[in-house]
Amino acid sequence: MNISDNQQAILTFIAQCIDEQGVPPSQTEIANALGFRGVRAAQYHLDILEQAGYIRRLPGQARGIRLCHPQSDEDVEIPLPRTRVESAGDALRLPILGRVAAGLPIGADIPSDDFVLLDRAFFSPAPDYLLKVKGDSMRDDGIFDGDLVGIHRTQQALSDQIVVARIDDEITIKRLKIGKHGIRLLPRNPDFQPIEVRPDQDFAIEGLYCGLIRPSGK
Repeated sequence: MNISDNQQAILTFIAQCIDEQGVPPSQTEIANALGFRGVRAAQYHLDILEQAGYIRRLPGQARGIRLCHPQSDEDVEIPLPRTRVESAGDALRLPILGRVAAGLPIGADIPSDDFVLLDRAFFSPAPDYLLKVKGDSMRDDGIFDGDLVGIHRTQQALSDQIVVARIDDEITIKRLKIGKHGIRLLPRNPDFQPIEVRPDQDFAIEGLYCGLIRPSGK
């Protein structure tokens, strides 16, 4: 099945987001990137791409788009750029990709060229990147302002795990709580209020906390 120029551009944009950010884009981001007036146009083209076998969408996930080989259900292997994890023996060369809020959500910074070489024994599981914490809402879990937290890239997490989550293009680190009334992101500091994730918000798990390092002098 032939696809239009707009649909090819969407595929390119999805691959670019996965390559540069580690996650697929939301429908709002696709609409904005392609200059559509609203998300319905993005939805229309995504429907066609899914019918043609170019993508697969996971129900209930805001960023649940997977690139596939046409006419198959097999996920495309997207090669990770060298700015991600590089290993040498027992050492991990981890990029510092931005900041994450341990307080109110803040936007992620543009990925930098900063790297840290660490022993993989510091973390479990092995992280894919580091984020710098801003704020002290997670202090009772031992996570403080200025810490570098290791994040294992995943879109799945269990209740009570510490996660990096994206809410309407803002990111934060909190303890995930999944209940019958919805999803909450819990701080570990009584001075901060839990974040209630509303049904109309673009929400996704970006990664799982797997340890931290504390810069010297703190």
